[in-house]
Amino acid sequence: MNRLPVEKRAQIIRCLVEGNSIRSTVRITGSSKNTITKLLIDVGKACNKYQDEILRNLKCSRIQVDEIWSFCYAKQKNVPEKKQGTFGYGDVWTWTAICADSKLVPSYLIGNRDAWSAYVFIQDLQSRLAHRIQITSDGHHSYLQAVENAFGGQVDYAMLIKMYGKPQEEIRYSPSECIGTEVKKIQGNPDPKHISTSYVERQNLTMRMGMRRFTRLTNAFSKKVENLGHAVSLHFMHYNFARIHRSLRVTPAMAAGVTSKLWDIEDIVKLAD
Repeated sequence: MNRLPVEKRAQIIRCLVEGNSIRSTVRITGSSKNTITKLLIDVGKACNKYQDEILRNLKCSRIQVDEIWSFCYAKQKNVPEKKQGTFGYGDVWTWTAICADSKLVPSYLIGNRDAWSAYVFIQDLQSRLAHRIQITSDGHHSYLQAVENAFGGQVDYAMLIKMYGKPQEEIRYSPSECIGTEVKKIQGNPDPKHISTSYVERQNLTMRMGMRRFTRLTNAFSKKVENLGHAVSLHFMHYNFARIHRSLRVTPAMAAGVTSKLWDIEDIVKLAD
């Protein structure tokens, strides 16, 4: 079977993790669209499997969680009637958690913005942690029962609820002005100094910059939710293991003690061999 050399595969993956679309990667690398898509699928699956196995018994102390919106196939209002209500058509939400100290992303989930997705996401997060933690989320109510189910009383949990002003027509593509915040202590004894969602919200921006599928007001969305999943797995593999965090001067995985080496793109590509 014909197989691209490691250097060529690494060039393709490097384009993808730097925010290029598949079509622009075709133009840059000269590889076909089908070749690039198949490589994304193979490497994405390998990245998901590796992170699922290695990101265990993590000694995180402070976790921030959030959800980020995207869509697949078509905008929700344009989804055909026969596809309405089918996951992968219209709105899709990616749930993410980040360690406030190491900046590691230990858990992520692609699903709906509902109680079941919150349950699965928080259960997965809990299974990866070594000891009691402090969690901060936004005001999304699905977190309440999900955190209770996963941690019981063994967690310090607070919500940071942001209040926004009314959007103005002339700035319709910008977020509304945040006019205040409300802190709700839900469980345990969370440290008020560390009740924040700043890091996970900044991680959302990193996702939009690093994955073309998450950019707004473009035609670069995912046509298949499965490919969105592979792109997200690749993104977090690169973010956690191969991208030096400027404030840490090491990768998040190194800061968290998950690995002692700086990965490169070739190492990521070889996971799929």
